[in-house]
Amino acid sequence: MADTPTPHDAPITQTWRSAQEEVVWQGRFITTKQRGNWEYVSRARNIRAAVILAVDANDHVLLVEQFRVPLGRNCIELPAGLVGDVAASADEDATEAANRELEEETGYRAARMEVVGDFYSSPGMVTESFTLLRAHDLTRVGPGGGVDDENIITHRVALAHIPQFIAARRAMGDAIDVKILMLLAPHILGTAR
Repeated sequence: MADTPTPHDAPITQTWRSAQEEVVWQGRFITTKQRGNWEYVSRARNIRAAVILAVDANDHVLLVEQFRVPLGRNCIELPAGLVGDVAASADEDATEAANRELEEETGYRAARMEVVGDFYSSPGMVTESFTLLRAHDLTRVGPGGGVDDENIITHRVALAHIPQFIAARRAMGDAIDVKILMLLAPHILGTAR
């Protein structure tokens, strides 16, 4: 007796080309959408993120560790935050948000922020983009740790020791954000000095 195919086994008919986008659900920060057979998530109100690559004069990078509810565990990440996520900052740009978030999360201030470009983290599932900024001339000005009850831990790690640090954190059970790959790339590609 042949197995009867289930809906999950059947080929997918691509209906998104001729369908209109529909909002399935919208919350304060995210919106789930569907266009034909394609399901995806967007940031509500066109909110986007600013991500900061902060390397100090001694070739140490600032990383942050914080609990991420969707993962159910701590995650090692670059400092980052939403642009214009609260009414008081609704018209801020990515550079302003990056300066604010770097200081809030790490306690460091940059004399200059350089926009590297806009990127998409998971374009097959999420429309969210982030602006990557490089922080220059860092000065420690406060304790960091985030705002409210974020409980962010800052790690200052030598670039040369990134692979060992990430391996140790992974062994401890921490999640590793995909943007950390840019720090691991020289080691993965065999081009590290």
